[in-house]
Amino acid sequence: MASSRSRVIQLYKNLLYLGRDYPKGYDYFRTRLKSAFMKNNDVTGPAQIEMLLARGQYIIKELEALYLLKKYRALKKRYSSEQ
Repeated sequence: MASSRSRVIQLYKNLLYLGRDYPKGYDYFRTRLKSAFMKNNDVTGPAQIEMLLARGQYIIKELEALYLLKKYRALKKRYSSEQ
């Protein structure tokens, strides 16, 4: 199993990648992401780290759902018969 440090770094990179399409803009997302990670940089307990990593995975799933919903709405608007 990978070390917790590498998992945290990978989570951060994944979230940065997903933040490119954030509705409020990439800069807004990046600053909020950095502040969230810096707020928890002193956490050392393995249980707490696992909890935070699980929360990060949940946020990834929520962002993916947000982007799929955005895509669905755009397609529905484009191909809607009501004009």
